[in-house]
Amino acid sequence: MAVRDHPDIPAVSRRRFLKQTFAFSALAAVTSPLLRCGSGSHTEDQHPGNDAEAADFLVIGDWGTGDDNQALVATAMQRYVTQQNITTGAMLMIGDNFYTPMDDGANDRRWQTQFEQMYPAGVFNCPAYAIPGNHDYEYLPIPKYPAELEYAQKAGTRWTMPSQWYRATFPTAKPLVTFLALDSNMPFGNDVTRKGTFYCMTEQQRLDQLAWLKDELAKPLTTPFLVAFGHHPIYSNGMYGDSPILMQDWDPLLRSFGVHVYLCGHDHDLQHLEFAGHPTSFVLSGGGGAPLYRILTDESVRGPYAVQINGFSHVTVTPSLMTLRHVDLNGNVVHAFTKTTDHKVTIL
Repeated sequence: MAVRDHPDIPAVSRRRFLKQTFAFSALAAVTSPLLRCGSGSHTEDQHPGNDAEAADFLVIGDWGTGDDNQALVATAMQRYVTQQNITTGAMLMIGDNFYTPMDDGANDRRWQTQFEQMYPAGVFNCPAYAIPGNHDYEYLPIPKYPAELEYAQKAGTRWTMPSQWYRATFPTAKPLVTFLALDSNMPFGNDVTRKGTFYCMTEQQRLDQLAWLKDELAKPLTTPFLVAFGHHPIYSNGMYGDSPILMQDWDPLLRSFGVHVYLCGHDHDLQHLEFAGHPTSFVLSGGGGAPLYRILTDESVRGPYAVQINGFSHVTVTPSLMTLRHVDLNGNVVHAFTKTTDHKVTIL
């Protein structure tokens, strides 16, 4: 199958990537209001989790099946953080949080069986920053997304979804990352109105979110790193491929304001894509439990990593370095890279 490249961004194959690192232009670093606030340089520390100032968060997408596969990934996450002695400061729940019906909405028992107990507070005692996927917008017979917003208001839950899109900083004390949590369920997406069971945001909501995103990106950055996350990929080597509407709306902003990482799911696999000259690393973590999808564009063509596999992602952040890892069901780190505040990427 032909590679679905952005016409202005050369694809980076794994072979090419392993021979080089990427840095955003020095000129952009001087002129961008966000990049001016990021400081620090590349360090040879390959294990930043040992840094006293380091903070860790996990990423999981396409997880809400309620079956054995979700349980396998959840168990792998628990075992991994326990064996590695990781204090999880946050979880990013990046959509398709609940498949199949949720008849009782915010009071449905699935909140306990598929979230609170599946990812127990005894192991993951942290906020779970959530965004909706296409299955959360699904009518079965009522949409689940409003229930997710309502459940976030309950006392004592870790489920964090204050609004349709929102900003957060991590960790609470001495923040290292600014999160921009986005709703990617666009009116022109490929999941809309399939047999009348899906809906999406309105065109006015799309425009409102876009205006909000521009305003947030224009604010001075108060953390070393900036991470945006939405359910749908902007670029993907998987079944759904690249998203024309997200390429139009979001990609120019990620580029202009030097967003360090865009995290997503939707394709049921694990990926990491880089494009020469682009400041943003595109990381897909959709292996949380749903049936896996085929990779259509091999990582040797556009990469450096794209594999049909269940798993999750682990991110460690220090004031100068971000380390991102894809982890499989056996707790093996199957792919990892570092990124500096000035956008240099190195495969580990």
